[in-house]
Amino acid sequence: MAVPKRKTTPSKRGMRRSADALKNPTYVEDKNSGELRRPHHVDLKSGMYRGRQVLQPKDA
Repeated sequence: MAVPKRKTTPSKRGMRRSADALKNPTYVEDKNSGELRRPHHVDLKSGMYRGRQVLQPKDA
């Protein structure tokens, strides 16, 4: 069984746990529709990505 040779310092423990804090996801305003969407993601309503039609628009 693996056993640590030294006790982990509070500083190192804190550095490891710093990524555990949850952050709110980022949203950008779509240039065409004006709605919020995730950056680098396809707009599902219009099917546009970076000015090109990549999906068929979703009919609601």
